[in-house]
Amino acid sequence: MSSIVIAIDGPAASGKGTVSKAISEKLQFHYLDTGKLYRAIGAKYLEGDEPISAAKNLKYEDLDNYDLQKPEIAKAASEIAAIQEVRASLLNFQRNFSRKMPGAVLDGRDIGTIVCPSAKIKIFLTASLEARAYRRYLELQKTNSELKLEFIIDQIKERDERDQTRSSSPMVAASDAKIFDTSELSINEAIDEVYFYIQARIN
Repeated sequence: MSSIVIAIDGPAASGKGTVSKAISEKLQFHYLDTGKLYRAIGAKYLEGDEPISAAKNLKYEDLDNYDLQKPEIAKAASEIAAIQEVRASLLNFQRNFSRKMPGAVLDGRDIGTIVCPSAKIKIFLTASLEARAYRRYLELQKTNSELKLEFIIDQIKERDERDQTRSSSPMVAASDAKIFDTSELSINEAIDEVYFYIQARIN
């Protein structure tokens, strides 16, 4: 019996992290936010580590050692994610995780296309730039009330551009992925829609 792999991809602030975590809890599956891998390497890079070496030596505990939501870490992570050798170094890390029984939910930007192309269930979550920026703005306002919405819009637009145009594993929906637009959905509505779809596919 093999692990059931659920690949959930999408752009920044599309809700994929919150949805993926909720789905993993409902199904009692293991969960990996693959963006954290790149953020942890971004944090190490900002401390002076060489990105490829940091990727090769990444450990699970590194994911809890930093405040990975800091904007400067997110920016470094996006730049580092474009390095082909870094992505290659993390492939085994992610694929090994996907084999955990009884199943695993992985979220990121290339899970359904590169990391787990044979995943049983593939989902691509998206939302309008404005909806995503506003969500990230509300999230970051809790720790930085000086932040401006316009800054977040520019940051996410720049992130989208990098993710979609990088030569190594660009962000794109897998041809067999189910696409959900969460622009008009509350987070609970998004979770319910995705969960019902997954349940139907598993059964």
